[in-house]
Amino acid sequence: MSPHIKKLIGTFALIFWIALYTAIVMRVAIVVLPDAYGLVTLLFYAVAGTIWIVPFGLALPWMYRQPAKKKLPR
Repeated sequence: MSPHIKKLIGTFALIFWIALYTAIVMRVAIVVLPDAYGLVTLLFYAVAGTIWIVPFGLALPWMYRQPAKKKLPR
């Protein structure tokens, strides 16, 4: 797969991930946090604000990895 295609696919996948993840976190926050204590709210947003980066950490190396060189037969 060419590097340009990998970057295009990765970019759209990460944009989709952010949109989906924020919708899920907002829904969970609406359901769980109205009756929660301040410390629970702080922990929720700290964890939710950190977890989103995991797919980025996995996708970016894949997106920027150079294709393997093909060996020519002798």
